[in-house]
Amino acid sequence: MKLLMIYAKRFAYTPAVKSVEDAPEVKEGAEIENAIVGFIHAEAEDTERASKVTTRLIKNLKWLAGKNDTKTIVLHSFAHLSESKAPPEFVATLLDNAQKRLEDAGYEVSQTPLGYFLDLELSAPGFSLARVFQSF
Repeated sequence: MKLLMIYAKRFAYTPAVKSVEDAPEVKEGAEIENAIVGFIHAEAEDTERASKVTTRLIKNLKWLAGKNDTKTIVLHSFAHLSESKAPPEFVATLLDNAQKRLEDAGYEVSQTPLGYFLDLELSAPGFSLARVFQSF
């Protein structure tokens, strides 16, 4: 898994182009403030270690949320950090499981629509713990 985390003062998205044929229709976007946005790239080999990568994903997101004093997290499937890609069905399950576990721990969690290229707007401050990359 590759994970780029960005602390965003403001993160907004609007669905632009559907990239997965059987993805549900989504027309509306959203705007979130004071959040950790996880740009998550699940790799093919992650399907063999789903529990481990889900736990590491959650720990990293919670750690950075604590460092930036927020309880808001956005999970964004971002299949552009590696050539290896997990199937969309696996990614959907991984993100849903991570969301549930984070919500159970008291976080406000949302997901961007899976299977779409999105128009993104991001406002991020310029300090070291506003951007963190992990590979596991």
